[in-house]
Amino acid sequence: MTELAEYLKTRRSSLSMTLEAPGPDVAQLNDMLIIASRVPDHGKLAPWRFVLWTPQARKTMHEDLTKLLADKPDMPDPAKKQQGTDKILHAPCVVAVISKATNHPKVPQWEQILSAGAVCQNMLMAANAHGFEAQWLTAWYVYDKDANEILQLEKGEAVAGIIHIGSSSTVKNERPRPELGDIFSIRDS
Repeated sequence: MTELAEYLKTRRSSLSMTLEAPGPDVAQLNDMLIIASRVPDHGKLAPWRFVLWTPQARKTMHEDLTKLLADKPDMPDPAKKQQGTDKILHAPCVVAVISKATNHPKVPQWEQILSAGAVCQNMLMAANAHGFEAQWLTAWYVYDKDANEILQLEKGEAVAGIIHIGSSSTVKNERPRPELGDIFSIRDS
């Protein structure tokens, strides 16, 4: 078995709240983005884009999202939603993967969205390949249309994932995984 196969069998995300400096430098981040973009992409549409959320941008976004949350008194579980908002402040590097799936005569939107998801997974593995830890998250605000302006999304775009990258000395605990027999079957006719 190759080293890559061993890595894939044991790959595990680190919690964003445990990520600290150092994060990737410009050259490392550029290399990660190149790796992340090498995904199945029917029609070569590149139906996604990357946005580096700098620490200053995240501070501004955090303030704006906190205000937006306060303006929604009927929002269920606001304390938990605030925790989700707070997470954008912690990791030294945060990259948003933006899905920009469109109507296409040959490539269904679903395939374009799946391609953006594959980008997110590749970004996690690219971070690990460069010696960093990472976590793929979303939060309430990626599903709230009122937050689109704060996130600087264009019409028809959606956040596929927020990739938090940094270093961590926190031990990662294994979590329960599905039994292969519960998720695999054979169809022979």
